[in-house]
Amino acid sequence: MEIKIMRNVLDKNQNKANEIRKLLKEKQIKMFNFISSPGSGKTTILELICKEFAHIKRLGLIEGDAYTDRDAQRLTVFNVPVIQINTEGACHLDSHSISKALENLNLDELDIIIVENVGNLICPTAFDLGEHYRIAVVSTTEGDDKPIKYPMLFREAQAVILNKTDLIPYTNFSLEHFNEDLQKLNGKIPLFRISSTKKDGITPMMNWFKEQFS
Repeated sequence: MEIKIMRNVLDKNQNKANEIRKLLKEKQIKMFNFISSPGSGKTTILELICKEFAHIKRLGLIEGDAYTDRDAQRLTVFNVPVIQINTEGACHLDSHSISKALENLNLDELDIIIVENVGNLICPTAFDLGEHYRIAVVSTTEGDDKPIKYPMLFREAQAVILNKTDLIPYTNFSLEHFNEDLQKLNGKIPLFRISSTKKDGITPMMNWFKEQFS
């Protein structure tokens, strides 16, 4: 006996994701899906991106969180539209929730939509949201084995941001091991090594986003 519940869920999600991608193409909007584990510094990175681009690009944000809206509140200061999605315990956003969020955004007034997914490296990777770019965010405090432990994310991502590099001296994180594993999975992927709090390594990352945003 074969049970196909998960396959049916993914098929329905993919159909809606395809609809979203078609809509965004019609509106000439690019969507970025940021995926990370909790505590990687993802929201701080989004604050830096908003500070850099909100005055020159029409940004919209979709914030996914299990229960709170604290991350969304941090981003409202940039005077960009922010839609909060609370999953009430679910470990990921799906294309149906994104579709509902898009109904609450004026797509005719946006160039870029950034989705901050629920903090998790496994579940969000399986669900296409209709995004054009998938960004993996990890931090040195989580260990250097993330690419090899969560290969699907790193194979499919268009860029990797390694945050909290300033803390490497206080951890057992090995840049060599991290790079080796990442190269085996996705040899051409851009890797940005940064400290979002110290602002180290920010310029190459911002230059890459500027290129993708154009």
